[in-house]
Amino acid sequence: MPTAVGLGLDDVTATITAPLILDFLEWLTQEPRPYAEVMEFWRTSCPRLTVWEDAVDRGLVVRRRTDERPAVVEVTPLGHRALDRAGRRPPAT
Repeated sequence: MPTAVGLGLDDVTATITAPLILDFLEWLTQEPRPYAEVMEFWRTSCPRLTVWEDAVDRGLVVRRRTDERPAVVEVTPLGHRALDRAGRRPPAT
């Protein structure tokens, strides 16, 4: 599956979650998002739909805390490369 390239997912998981992981990465490339916002929109209790967990485990996103500000979630260089390989890199603004 072309959208699963570089995401480190097995075939079955990739078919289901790879497009969602790429959607998640695209959403985050618009701007770093507060961790609370990411959890509100992307956390799930479904054990088969682990978009947030898979993205973190594969090093595609990172949670950062700076100074006294709330934590934010950003796409890592590896996450940007995954978007590039899938042809889903948003245009630069």
